[in-house]
Amino acid sequence: MGALEDLLSEYIGKGWAPGAVALVARGEETEAAAVGTRALGGSDPMTRDTLFRIASLTKPLTAAALMVLVDDGRLSLDDPVATWLPELAKPRVVRTPHSEPDDTVPAARPITVFHLLASRAGYGMAADFSLPQVRGLFGLQGGSWEPAGFPSADTWMARLGDYPLLHHPGDAWLYNTCSDIQGVLVARVAGQSLPEFLAERVLAPLGMADTGFSVPSGSLGRFATAYEPGPDGGLTQTDGPEGDWSREPGFASGAGGLVSTVDDWLAFARMLLADGAAPDGRPVLTASSARLMRTDHTTAEQRAASELFLQGQGWGFGGSVDLTERDPWNSPGRYGWVGGTGTAAHLDPATGTIAVLMTQRAMSGPVPEGIMPDFWRYAARA
Repeated sequence: MGALEDLLSEYIGKGWAPGAVALVARGEETEAAAVGTRALGGSDPMTRDTLFRIASLTKPLTAAALMVLVDDGRLSLDDPVATWLPELAKPRVVRTPHSEPDDTVPAARPITVFHLLASRAGYGMAADFSLPQVRGLFGLQGGSWEPAGFPSADTWMARLGDYPLLHHPGDAWLYNTCSDIQGVLVARVAGQSLPEFLAERVLAPLGMADTGFSVPSGSLGRFATAYEPGPDGGLTQTDGPEGDWSREPGFASGAGGLVSTVDDWLAFARMLLADGAAPDGRPVLTASSARLMRTDHTTAEQRAASELFLQGQGWGFGGSVDLTERDPWNSPGRYGWVGGTGTAAHLDPATGTIAVLMTQRAMSGPVPEGIMPDFWRYAARA
């Protein structure tokens, strides 16, 4: 066995998850491994083309779709989003973070496209999940962070427009919700659904044929079953191959709705490393847009307030950006993110390294755990 296969086998062999697929690429050289099975107690082996719910690894692709529209001149980073999202034309903000949602003041400034891309629009998860505004935001989307629990995009936007921000636009970094709003913005500006536009302008040029918001019937046999850890240390199934992702969603979540494979995400990462170019040399993004995605857009104060999510690093468009060598795997400029379903993907412009890990064991919280840190250590020294 190779060293990467050994690492995966160490965790899969002790029952941490039924299986996992990973790859580490530097330039044209790629090491990949697939270990275990697609379902607990199943006989179908994990393979390199196994499909996974990638959760928040969706965020960078949604941000890229929005930057395509910026490159097209359909909108600019400084534009107020109310032009296309009139529900957000007159935002209000809770008087203090601990205020109830009906105790508000007018927002100090409009929400712009940049605010959404930088996750600084004022909506999202804060480190303190007990804040009244954060609890209420959760209720707007059907009491679930899963895309299947959301109402339609227009219904959700109407509810969001009647709900206050936690912070004034630009003032704070908050997690998750801005990516879902980005997805709605893409659809309204493009005049197409998010799945259609993403497929046409990002996925197809990169050959990402296995990435989408649902799994075609002919590919369900490659779709891994999803689990979450239980209090007894075991695993509980949360979704099967013919579950929520076997049909088109009512809400295409730009924050966490995609299914993909390690090689598809590798293709996306190579595009970002190539400053926006597809394998045939044609641009998916302009070089400046690709670099903006990989550039930190937070302040030290914002990072400190969001330590739970960012672990001391910054945030670009759709993903984190390493600023310090805090852990052995951190490298200034390294870009990527993790998905709550047990996925992780990063690219390092300094070394040309791309590391993608996909498991079907959900994370138990915002802090990466289990196999992820060990995989990152391996990728950093591979």
